[in-house]
Amino acid sequence: MNDSSHRWQRRTYHHGNLKEVLLEAARKLIEEHGAFGFSLTEAARLAGVSPAAPYRHFRDRDALLAEVARSGFERFAARLDAAWNNGIPTPLSAFENLGRAYLAFAREDPASYAVMFETGVPAVGGEEPAPGSKPAAEKAFNVLEEAAAALCRQLPADKRPPMRLVALHVWTMSHGVASLFIQEGSAARKVPLSPEEVLESGLLIYLKGLGVLPDNGGKGTS
Repeated sequence: MNDSSHRWQRRTYHHGNLKEVLLEAARKLIEEHGAFGFSLTEAARLAGVSPAAPYRHFRDRDALLAEVARSGFERFAARLDAAWNNGIPTPLSAFENLGRAYLAFAREDPASYAVMFETGVPAVGGEEPAPGSKPAAEKAFNVLEEAAAALCRQLPADKRPPMRLVALHVWTMSHGVASLFIQEGSAARKVPLSPEEVLESGLLIYLKGLGVLPDNGGKGTS
């Protein structure tokens, strides 16, 4: 273990925060080796605790990964909710902030994002979800659904698409941009646009297709 790892241990580990320091160790190892490229013993070593210590909280590595996903979804949902800000100052501008917040989370916490969406650990669709994981993921999705409802409110009731479907489309587009241009950095160099610009233009085209943008291109949607 290198000196920087030792410095990290001394700085972060204190009695009583074993679970949190193991989660941070897992995120560091995921960034370096991938979600399945480390063991619970290695997480313990990086955290500066005994090999047996992680079993106080996690039965195995998959349980640790599930908790990385659950805690990631909690922070992700809070990030999206703050960006949406109840549609203030306008639903469209808040919606654009929502897209930028989505990409910012993927960029700033790639380890959690990878486990949340890419690994198939129980917290993201397995047969035995980690406690609290589904509500945390659903809360993030609900923010997108709320935004979709606000944007489509101006449409006649019989012309409004299903809000969950719109939210799923938005989530899919956002995840695609994050995966192609943030998680896989080489792809970004081939496109003369930032990930934010790619996502914003795609979402505006999508919203125009739904008929929710006014003739001025969407500025001032209320």
